[in-house]
Amino acid sequence: MHSPATQRYRIAVIAFDGITPFHLSVPGMVFRDAAFDLKICSPDPSPLRTTGGFDISVRHGLAAVSRADIIILPTWHDDCRDAPPALLQALRRAHQRGARIVGLCLGAFPLAQAGLLDGHRATTHWGFADTLAERYPAIAVDREVLYVDDEVLTSAGVAAGLDCCLHLLRQLRGAEAANHVARQLVVAPHRQGGQAQFIERPVPVSGSDGRFTQVLEWVNQRLADHHNIDALAARAAMSRRNFTRHFRDATGTSFKQWLLNQRVAHAQRLLERSEMSIELVAQEAGFGSTLSLRQHFRATLRTSPSDYRRQFRAGAG
Repeated sequence: MHSPATQRYRIAVIAFDGITPFHLSVPGMVFRDAAFDLKICSPDPSPLRTTGGFDISVRHGLAAVSRADIIILPTWHDDCRDAPPALLQALRRAHQRGARIVGLCLGAFPLAQAGLLDGHRATTHWGFADTLAERYPAIAVDREVLYVDDEVLTSAGVAAGLDCCLHLLRQLRGAEAANHVARQLVVAPHRQGGQAQFIERPVPVSGSDGRFTQVLEWVNQRLADHHNIDALAARAAMSRRNFTRHFRDATGTSFKQWLLNQRVAHAQRLLERSEMSIELVAQEAGFGSTLSLRQHFRATLRTSPSDYRRQFRAGAG
């Protein structure tokens, strides 16, 4: 499931009576092309009430979960109530057969109740992180990240669900496909969620950040160059301290980590679209050596540059 490919993935998105419409729409906005067969299903009888003041008709029951490659719980009830036994059983069976399980925002709670997060890192909306940790002590709850990819995918609040789904799209379809969807959705800035988790080109777009944004775009066009914060702060007409603080506020990460993520993303694009040697890709992306590229690829994407190219080309063929 971690290899870019053009096979058609079956996705089951689980809705419930009382769901928030925006949460439900997030997977559909990201996984909407022909590579995905996305079905909305529910353990509750249709029609389902929503917090938006309208009802929705759902055609599929939990049988769709048993046939899905990916199961997404886009949220859960605000009172974090227990999930119905039928849903828990469907989630456990899907996990046992190797389906990819995703819990966005409060969707982490049914996954935790099913035992799918025991012994793993996970996250959820910051306002409910303490509840998750107290209720399920076997989970290492990370309150600081936007999403966690530790066998099961979990994300923080509403907007982080988009980041998480784009991360999964990158794994399934490659960096270029994820970047294309991100541009269509006009999602910015994209903050980082730690190792194995990043969204391409997390550049702020606010007009008030014009000079700062120009500096980041300038760096993006020169990823092979050496960059230091003092020089970039001067280019942005800021002190080092102000630049560092502004950078973290805008991107949610350090400049060092942001630059590394941009270089990995650029290496992905080069491996996908060109016939460059691994050595040249390492140089063009700013890693300097093939050893450095391999180390960061392994840490970030859990694969090697050669395997990534082979898997992507095999999927594309």
